[in-house]
Amino acid sequence: MKLPVFLCASALALAFSTATHADNIFRISTGSTGGTYYPIGSIVAAGVSQPDKLQVSAQASSGSVANVNGISRGDWDSGFSQADVATWAHRGTMIFEGAARRTDLRLIANLYPETLHVVVRKDSNIRSVADLKGKRVSLDVPGSGTLANALMVLEAHGVKESEIEPQYIKPHQATDRLLDGQLDAFFFVGGAPVSAIAQLAASAAGIRLLPITGAAAQALRNDSPYWYEYSLQPGTYAGVDAVQTLAVGAQWVTSSRADAAVVYQITKALFSEATQKALQAGHPNGKLITLQSAVTGAGIPLHPGAERFYREVGALK
Repeated sequence: MKLPVFLCASALALAFSTATHADNIFRISTGSTGGTYYPIGSIVAAGVSQPDKLQVSAQASSGSVANVNGISRGDWDSGFSQADVATWAHRGTMIFEGAARRTDLRLIANLYPETLHVVVRKDSNIRSVADLKGKRVSLDVPGSGTLANALMVLEAHGVKESEIEPQYIKPHQATDRLLDGQLDAFFFVGGAPVSAIAQLAASAAGIRLLPITGAAAQALRNDSPYWYEYSLQPGTYAGVDAVQTLAVGAQWVTSSRADAAVVYQITKALFSEATQKALQAGHPNGKLITLQSAVTGAGIPLHPGAERFYREVGALK
């Protein structure tokens, strides 16, 4: 499957400052504040910072596509990305076909599963993605992994972008419009529970999540092997029963230009007892960030600093 190159064009990415920064600052580009990347990134940044030695900061962004582009441009020291987006960028495939390969991308750690959400109001008569034809649908913002994935999901269900009324807005804006009746559905890929979606589920309107199953799900998995079947358990969101969907790994990515000693130290700190406790207490997905899964699903090379740590602790042979 080929998707438009315009999705990864720098004109669509969030504009970031390229001003030089102090050597003891290491920046993590995350995602929107209503998603999962930002709160997880904030916990990680606090956990791996070293007073008077290294200050790690988490900053909001448009998401995966903007992050990998920004890392390659040198706008960010590191960032979070879906495994599929990072791999496409590194290989110059899918939405990055025809663009320069981001061959400098390197993996620090695989983090947690990101769930594909297609959200409608509880009282909606929309029962499947195919029912979205003619509807007002948010696909997330340009530069996000969600936008790339949403177009793939629509295509797998036989729905063209021209057959919906697309909106390109952030999750918290989408939840507000869905609640006010200005939107019929929205896509979001993120670690469940996503705060913006959880707040909407707890409202009087309530929500349903559309299933991603059958031939469409298989087509998506064939096109991108980084997708895997995932079942959201009852109670993940208030009033929502179990739903079968897909998920993809969230990864912490950096550049080959990043200092190996620094990456070694932050990788070691990520899996320290203190940071692990903070992650487990700070976010439902924090407990899924484990040493056992840190190198799984890697579609890009490990950064030498991270690789050194994983070999020392036996996570790599």
